[in-house]
Amino acid sequence: MDSPAWSEPVREEPTSAKWADDPAPRDWSDEEDQALRLWIALARCYVTFSRAVACKVAEYDLTAPQFGVLEALFHLGPLSLGDLAEKLLVTGGNVTYVMDRLEDQGLVVRERSGDDRRVVRAHLTTKGRATIEGVFPNHIGFVRSLVGDLQPAEQDQLRDLLKKLGKGIAESPGRSGSC
Repeated sequence: MDSPAWSEPVREEPTSAKWADDPAPRDWSDEEDQALRLWIALARCYVTFSRAVACKVAEYDLTAPQFGVLEALFHLGPLSLGDLAEKLLVTGGNVTYVMDRLEDQGLVVRERSGDDRRVVRAHLTTKGRATIEGVFPNHIGFVRSLVGDLQPAEQDQLRDLLKKLGKGIAESPGRSGSC
């Protein structure tokens, strides 16, 4: 009988001698464990919240970054691309890409500043304004439903705590996440 072209090699010694599968010892303090658990909870909540919002925004035929640009321009008026990037917590390259897609759809236009030709400002078109005006009320209701498990006072408390945490990190040298 012919042997198959490929066959699994026979192990002659236990694999555990070669692998490092044992869980690492938890040799950190209770405070460090508490901080790690908080970070995990924040990360999981953020991902869950972001996915829910992205799925809802997709119903409007927009991506979350596209919606963010339209919403920012709707509520703040024309902004430079740099200001948009700062407001949306993304890179300038990402804003340029998103603006390209929104311009292709006729929802925004870019215009060089008359004061400083290096500055490019984003503006909503009539179609862009109508789009965001049409979907924003539903978006508000959806976001409200996402936070509905928290009482209004709890929502305020959580927002205050998150702002305090974010500002504390940003104001501490070496902890701000700036690479």
